[in-house]
Amino acid sequence: MLLRSKIALITGSATGIGKGIAELFANEGSAVVLVDRDDARNRAALVEIGASGVRTLAISLDLRDRGAIRAAVARAQEELGPIDVLVNNAGIYPRQKFIDMTPEQWDEMQDVNLKSMFHMTQAVLPTMLARKSGKVINISSVTFHLGLANMSHYIASKGGVIGLTRALAREVGGQNVYVNCITPGAINVEAEANFVSEDDIKGFLENQSLKRRLKPLDIARVCLFLASELSDGMTGQSLNVDGGWVMR
Repeated sequence: MLLRSKIALITGSATGIGKGIAELFANEGSAVVLVDRDDARNRAALVEIGASGVRTLAISLDLRDRGAIRAAVARAQEELGPIDVLVNNAGIYPRQKFIDMTPEQWDEMQDVNLKSMFHMTQAVLPTMLARKSGKVINISSVTFHLGLANMSHYIASKGGVIGLTRALAREVGGQNVYVNCITPGAINVEAEANFVSEDDIKGFLENQSLKRRLKPLDIARVCLFLASELSDGMTGQSLNVDGGWVMR
């Protein structure tokens, strides 16, 4: 088990990529802290993942609430122990034409997708620095490399995630804390039905080199690599997991 005796905190854990990461981490021996604003689904994920026998904790909160984040991290570390792995996964991705975008829509996107990582990482990082050990994994998006219409606020937030990853890796590498990033492509998750048409799906497959839909497990496996000792020679990197859409 690659994560035996580790403790991982995963945001956006109730569904989709976040849940997939939590499930795989639990299978690899890690205790998991599930953080999501959807209390009912987060608790359902807790029951499902906890059935494997690993230690679990579900905390429901709004990731725009700095005070709630700090309280959640304190509770997690009191009940389970110091956080070894932080996965900043939570995010939103509504579409909106730039010309019609309101300041409120722009701010919400940055607050949820980028500023929440600032709050959560600041809350977890002191213990990692004190112990000279830790892995931070940020989830960005392949759209940063593509540039797509009607997603300027989303892509700006995800570009910020990559910038944060690189700068923070420089800052904390001397204390043996690793900071890396994943840029997922088009992942087949529940929420996709709210934004993606059948024509969109055909387009994904046409652009990908791999002619199948990617699943949360595809992201979770790369996340496991970054969370384990297998990636101890790298930091500040962005790994593209998009079925061979963008090659860089």
